[in-house]
Amino acid sequence: MLYIVDRRKNPTGKSLGNRQRFMRRARAQIKKAVEESIRTRGITDINNGDQVIIPGKTLKEPGFHHARRGGNRDYVLPGNKKFVQGDRVARPNEDGGGAGGSKASPDGDGEDEFQFTLTRDEFLDIFFEDLELPDLLKKSLKQTTAFRNARAGFSVQGTPANLSLVRTMRNSLARRIGLRRPKTVEIRDLEDQITALQEKANKRPSGKLTKPDDEKLHALLADLENAKRRMKSIPFIDPIDTRYNQFQQIPDPNTQAVMFCLMDVSGSMSEQMKELGKRFFMLLHLFLHRRYEHVDVVFIRHTSRASEVDEETFFYSRETGGTIVSTALEEMKKVLKDRYPTDQWNIYAAQASDGDNYSNDGAKCTALLAEDLLPKCQYYAYIEITDEREAEIFAAAEGETALWKSYAPLAAVNPRFSLKRVTKAADIFPVFRELFAKNRAEAKT
Repeated sequence: MLYIVDRRKNPTGKSLGNRQRFMRRARAQIKKAVEESIRTRGITDINNGDQVIIPGKTLKEPGFHHARRGGNRDYVLPGNKKFVQGDRVARPNEDGGGAGGSKASPDGDGEDEFQFTLTRDEFLDIFFEDLELPDLLKKSLKQTTAFRNARAGFSVQGTPANLSLVRTMRNSLARRIGLRRPKTVEIRDLEDQITALQEKANKRPSGKLTKPDDEKLHALLADLENAKRRMKSIPFIDPIDTRYNQFQQIPDPNTQAVMFCLMDVSGSMSEQMKELGKRFFMLLHLFLHRRYEHVDVVFIRHTSRASEVDEETFFYSRETGGTIVSTALEEMKKVLKDRYPTDQWNIYAAQASDGDNYSNDGAKCTALLAEDLLPKCQYYAYIEITDEREAEIFAAAEGETALWKSYAPLAAVNPRFSLKRVTKAADIFPVFRELFAKNRAEAKT
């Protein structure tokens, strides 16, 4: 009999196979728990694992059991001195209290929830599972930084995880046939023949076999010894039989994409508003680098003037000033013209602002978007950050900001342009998932 022992290392001393099956079985509950827990976490902590809690009743698996009624079953109960076979057992008293749940704890300290820890990779994979850049097209095949694994036949060396059982057993069988390794059935047949001749000799008065039978017995003994020797010298599985699945990384043509991050840091933006904007862009930055191999990110800050900055300056600079939104759009237009040809790059943009703008700048912003930017963009998302105290006012039409009034007509006729409001930290994740959900365009229509 062949025994194959799986010696792959399991994380933290747990069963890797059981964990993977559990993740597949409870994926819906885990995803819901991740979405609920992520709203209470800081953006800077999202790149770590987390402990999630799911209902314990969701872990029950189907199984076979005896029917409650019907059939005849015999029970053996230890310590029974009162009843014998044939006695009628009285019905239990129904005046007593209920038995409670089948999973209840007798001391009242039971738990209805199951808590476990997700690793960093598991947490991020679940969180970004159904998100993607909308309408991503293969506009350029120049950069092949992404690779994918493809089967490349078999090799004689590899890891236990890549062991090919079918090919290994096929090679073992071919070698045993080629070397004429005796089968277990053949050895048993020889032993039966030898036993029969020995019993035949015992039945004779002389206790000896005839000359033909004696010669046959010696021949069978020699064949049996030779067969056992050949079985030992020719193993069932030899190291030369093992074959491992071989994979090779082949370059996968990767699309080129650029994400423009435009953030208003003017004096009208309070520190709380700026913090919400930074949280949104930090989440966007993590999502891009997690899901895509090659995505350029361009950071643009603006007050009354705009400039392209690095990541450090974008998130941590304390510069402030007046508000002219069109300067950021002009800077984006300039960078597009200089570095990112639209026939080779997928263009995306995300803009965050409080909606405050110079009185005569709204028409210019609308013209820049409608004529220069939106025709070149695959997707443009505008996030308006408002104060919680002003959220009810802005819900009415007369309470809309100047920038929202300028952008709303464009969003109504252009499916690639989306407007969303964020009032508190808990709104960031639902808004982000709605903006970058898979098949967003189909779901919107």
